[in-house]
Amino acid sequence: MGNSIFLTKDISEIHNGFKDGQLDPLTLAENIIDLYDLYQNKFYPWVSFNKEILMKNALVSSKAIKNKDFFNLLEGIPFAVKDIINTYDFPTQMGSPLWKGFTPGNDARIVYNLKHRGAFVAGKTVTAEFAVHTLNETMNPHDITKTPGTSSSGSAVAIALGMVPVALGTQTAGSIIRPASFCGIYGCKPSFGLIPRTGMLKTTDTLDTVGFLTVHYKDIRRVFESIRVHGPNFPMSYNAFKDPERINKPKNRPWKIAICKTHTWSNAYDYAKKSLIDFVDKLAKLPDIEVTNLDLPGEFNRSHDIHAVIYNKTLSYYFAEEFKKSELVSPIMNDLIIQGNKISPAYLQNAINEQRDLIYQMDKIFTEYDIIISLSTAGEAPLRHKMEEPDPCLIWTMAHLPVISVPRFTSPSGLPFGLQLVARKYSDYLLFNFLDYLYENGFVPKSANKII
Repeated sequence: MGNSIFLTKDISEIHNGFKDGQLDPLTLAENIIDLYDLYQNKFYPWVSFNKEILMKNALVSSKAIKNKDFFNLLEGIPFAVKDIINTYDFPTQMGSPLWKGFTPGNDARIVYNLKHRGAFVAGKTVTAEFAVHTLNETMNPHDITKTPGTSSSGSAVAIALGMVPVALGTQTAGSIIRPASFCGIYGCKPSFGLIPRTGMLKTTDTLDTVGFLTVHYKDIRRVFESIRVHGPNFPMSYNAFKDPERINKPKNRPWKIAICKTHTWSNAYDYAKKSLIDFVDKLAKLPDIEVTNLDLPGEFNRSHDIHAVIYNKTLSYYFAEEFKKSELVSPIMNDLIIQGNKISPAYLQNAINEQRDLIYQMDKIFTEYDIIISLSTAGEAPLRHKMEEPDPCLIWTMAHLPVISVPRFTSPSGLPFGLQLVARKYSDYLLFNFLDYLYENGFVPKSANKII
């Protein structure tokens, strides 16, 4: 591994370095450039990277923090942006030759929010074509024969290599959690709708969720607070975040935890199943933990089928123009659009109604539990040419739930895979509080897995 500042220091520690003069945004930018020179031509996390722009942004940030006694949440912190999210300084090419060199000339709302909190853009990370399935050039840094995960792969690899402390990602099925699991890092998909989607590629209205990946667990809450919507103009989340039952468990009872295997359990590898069961068995020995096995209602067994209807139909709608130049579109994407074109509006509406019912049922289920625990993926990353096995990620995305993938497990071959923590919709802070609890009791690591 190269000498990464971000693998050893979380954001609060970096801020301490700013205050005592040991660190500066320019120092951070120089470290990123060193790591870019070391890793880019081997693992290819970046699609747009400009050293001059990076140093210019860092200089502006460096001047802004001079003589400051108080730092904004992300003051002086560089972040990477998945290349389906608009940035003023860089093109937004969406992993497709059809959009090569496209410059939107503006920042997406989430990028604006990060800058407003004092952060600056380090560059754009590689994404799968149109954030769907077809891998681009990014390599898994733990094993280049394995997939890094598809859609948010460049962001995950930039984090795993310690090139930046924070990277933006998106998830429509499992595109934050899977790369986080396969690359051995933290990944957070907040509750649906909490992170604004203005100024970015749209694929599926009822599923697309913006999130992020980090090196350190302690940075998750800080980043979430920086980018989420705030205020009474967003009444559902505003009221939920004022509800103490959604933020903290009652002090007079233990954490109510459910282990949920879901209908995807049969796809998981035996070593992954054993890892999750052993983890829960150890967790259950804590005096303030109450663990229950949860079997989801049978309707959830249709999650993947419902998702396919919504996903394929909306892809066929939003990418109708690209489909006219199908020779420049991947076979997988073309096939999904063809399937989507066969779906009637009535059939789509029925699938959306089924999704709405799953959201309602899950909200009722969470009246009995604080946290659901599941696997992030079926196990370690599969080979690059193989599709990932079905896993629970899609179910929680369908139900609009906040989730975190924790770099907790290692396969027999030494490759990482994740533990997934799930909470009720708009109970994101409760999820973060439980993660704090796990860390304080030695159940989750401070930071990402080291590269082998």
